[in-house]
Amino acid sequence: MQHLVDGDPAANNGGWQWVAGTGTDAAPYFRVFNPVLQSSKFDPNGSYIRHFVPELQHVPAEFIHEPWKMPFVLQKDIDCIIGKDYPVPIVDHSITRERVLNAYKLRGE
Repeated sequence: MQHLVDGDPAANNGGWQWVAGTGTDAAPYFRVFNPVLQSSKFDPNGSYIRHFVPELQHVPAEFIHEPWKMPFVLQKDIDCIIGKDYPVPIVDHSITRERVLNAYKLRGE
């Protein structure tokens, strides 16, 4: 926060909650944040990822947003084994998105 020119706790917290679909005005309910889509849309070459996640700095651009989809031979070649040097995904976004949307529908949201 100290490095932001326009940092404001209420605006920043509210903004992140809205983006994540968890805020008090998280409407429409079907808006589920997709980090892979956002990353590929706003950082297509993965510059941010390469800078802050050194394990992925040698991942080819086509896999930088989803490194777990790299062929194992390529993982070995660049010395980045998914599950060893970089974690496997915790959830499958498409499956999890459907689960949460179904849960919202059951609640009558």
